[in-house]
Amino acid sequence: MPNAKVLSEKQAIVAELTEKLKNASSGVLVDYKGITVAEDTALRAELRKNGIEYSVVKNTLTLFAAKNAGFDSLSSVLNGTTALAISMDDPVAPARIISKFCEKMQGKKFFMKAGFVDGRVISVDEVKALASLPAKEVLQAQMLGTMIAPISGLVNVLNANIRGLAVALNAIAEKKSA
Repeated sequence: MPNAKVLSEKQAIVAELTEKLKNASSGVLVDYKGITVAEDTALRAELRKNGIEYSVVKNTLTLFAAKNAGFDSLSSVLNGTTALAISMDDPVAPARIISKFCEKMQGKKFFMKAGFVDGRVISVDEVKALASLPAKEVLQAQMLGTMIAPISGLVNVLNANIRGLAVALNAIAEKKSA
């Protein structure tokens, strides 16, 4: 049995990880066995640039935190080497970056295990589907464009009517002056 100091440190880690899991918009668990230090450094830099927290935590501690956060079904993937990429803001970013990195590794030594989005555990296939979505900013721009399109159409129709009226008034004015 571990001493009280070690136990309290582990409980603090589990509590902190539980809060991260509960507050995260999304996350992806990966098996990183076999990647080189240079590959890991490149991955970490890309994740950091996108505001994603990436860390390696012991499976037993992650298991306790996952159960506390309501992600009980993650227990089946918490074996072997496990790293966790968490985003607090963008639900697509971890899936997109990790999926891209997996493709780069060509499935040889870096694998996705599972993921979660907004409090729901998702499979590897669902993580890949999520990764295929455009970035949050692109989706917002598309949505705004869709909302503006009907208004722009109305403005064009009204302007066409006004232009037609102006042409008619000019024609009338020219007939009177002639």
